[in-house]
Amino acid sequence: MNARHPVLFVPHGSPMFALRPGAAGAALSALVEQLETPRAIVVVSPHWETEAPVVGAARHLETIHDFGGFDPRLYTLQYPATGCPEAAQQVVSALVEAGVPATADSGRGLDHGAWVPLRHMFPDAEVPIVPLSIQHHLGPRHAHHVGQALAPLVEQGFLLLCPGNITHNLRDWQTASRQNLPSPPYVQQFADWVCEQVGEGRIDALLDYRAQQPNGVRAHPRDEHLLPLFTALGAAGPQLRGEAFYRGISDHVIAMDGYVFH
Repeated sequence: MNARHPVLFVPHGSPMFALRPGAAGAALSALVEQLETPRAIVVVSPHWETEAPVVGAARHLETIHDFGGFDPRLYTLQYPATGCPEAAQQVVSALVEAGVPATADSGRGLDHGAWVPLRHMFPDAEVPIVPLSIQHHLGPRHAHHVGQALAPLVEQGFLLLCPGNITHNLRDWQTASRQNLPSPPYVQQFADWVCEQVGEGRIDALLDYRAQQPNGVRAHPRDEHLLPLFTALGAAGPQLRGEAFYRGISDHVIAMDGYVFH
């Protein structure tokens, strides 16, 4: 299949999103109905951090339960994904050819940043998955460059899936959850700003969000959960057309907005 797929930034929420899909989960399921079956899915999870890009090349991907203190049912969930070493090597080659050093890991499975949204989108796990790590210490522009390197694969039938959260402040989440507080105003304000920038194609403003948006640092004290958005922007190209397929707030402080980039 050589059809070009859209590039997707999707919410992964808290681990409980696996058990409580709600409206965001329904939006993910509906989104897939509009897509042709991809050759493979490259999934960029904020929960796999490495010094330099690493591509998962296992044939069978273990379901990693990389969280603690949640509903016991979560730890019994499995996502029986298969990998594709050949597709993984294509991802490595695309990155290296673009000047991004990358290696393969034949033992890496899927963390919850990847398998939670995948369960809502591809519940039968029928499409091969190729995990790709992020590099928080290298920042948004590096994540954007990674996306640019992957753009040729999108033309070859790969689906680039970039899970994350538009806002992700764990301290605020813990406080709001314990005290059952309403959503702080900055959550919606930052999400609205991101939506406006995406709609207008203002990539430079998004890349400089910590300086450009007054709530940027509070929305992401540590920005690993926003880095996949920049990878999606890079893969979509300079003439991107981005639109939200879902907008909403979950768990008091998590903006669950998702975007399609054509």
